[in-house]
Amino acid sequence: MTQPGTALSQLDALEAEAIHIVREVVAQMERPALLFSGGKDSICLLHVAIKAFAPAAVPMPVVHIDTGQNFPEVIAFRDMIVERYGLNLVVGSVQDAIDAGTVREEPNGSRNRIQTPVLLDTIEKNRFDACMGGARRDEEKARAKERVFSFRDDFGQWDPRNQRPELWSLYNGKVHPGESIRVFPLSNWTELDIWDYIRSREVEVPSIYYAHEREVFLRDGMWMAANEFAVPGDGDEVVTKKVRYRTVGDATLTAAVESDADTIDKIIEETAATRLTERGATRGDDRVSEAAMEDRKKEGYF
Repeated sequence: MTQPGTALSQLDALEAEAIHIVREVVAQMERPALLFSGGKDSICLLHVAIKAFAPAAVPMPVVHIDTGQNFPEVIAFRDMIVERYGLNLVVGSVQDAIDAGTVREEPNGSRNRIQTPVLLDTIEKNRFDACMGGARRDEEKARAKERVFSFRDDFGQWDPRNQRPELWSLYNGKVHPGESIRVFPLSNWTELDIWDYIRSREVEVPSIYYAHEREVFLRDGMWMAANEFAVPGDGDEVVTKKVRYRTVGDATLTAAVESDADTIDKIIEETAATRLTERGATRGDDRVSEAAMEDRKKEGYF
């Protein structure tokens, strides 16, 4: 325990804030859930939640909207963590929604946009009134507009001009039936903070985040892994490069970066020197337009 008059480090302060927010969600809301994809941010958020309620179990289910186009290493890691901590995993399947005819796959093969109706349907079916996610304000301009408690109407939509004040870190979780709150306990963290936290707390992450050799090809200036989801075109040259992933979304649109960073210390050094966010550098879904993320968030995307 910190002694009176002892200043917290930046990392300790961020963790304490996140723990406070997670506890506020559980105290105020009736049916909260935690979004968990197996990516580094959701792993850190889960670690915070475990710490917030230890030695008791995490008092909420974890939810993953599975597009069916994930990197297999990440899904395997997700399942391992769920089993290790005895978590209740709720999966919203985009493939099931496609098979049922409730969503239609886009011509380009990406399932990023059609995640949103599956997420909204999962929230409605399970009557979740709050969903916590690992989004951070430094990732993207639209996410920088978010409050920590981000109100969604009964259609699951977000209005950036209609947000509740959060003076003195007081959070208003009041919702009417059908409405919900998206909560972002890691809002004030940066990518560098995430990796500092992973190193400091010895948090395990999927191997895909560390530099490794992979068959890749160049598309729109980004190195895409050659696999069943991202198929090289006739003119694309497949080469083997040492790469790592800064973020892990769908394999159809998430690119790798050339890197020799195969340890956490090297990743932190590399992250400290970069001037592009991980989404801006490696996510094709955020290159559609300047307002791509904000448009999806207004529709109900996390």
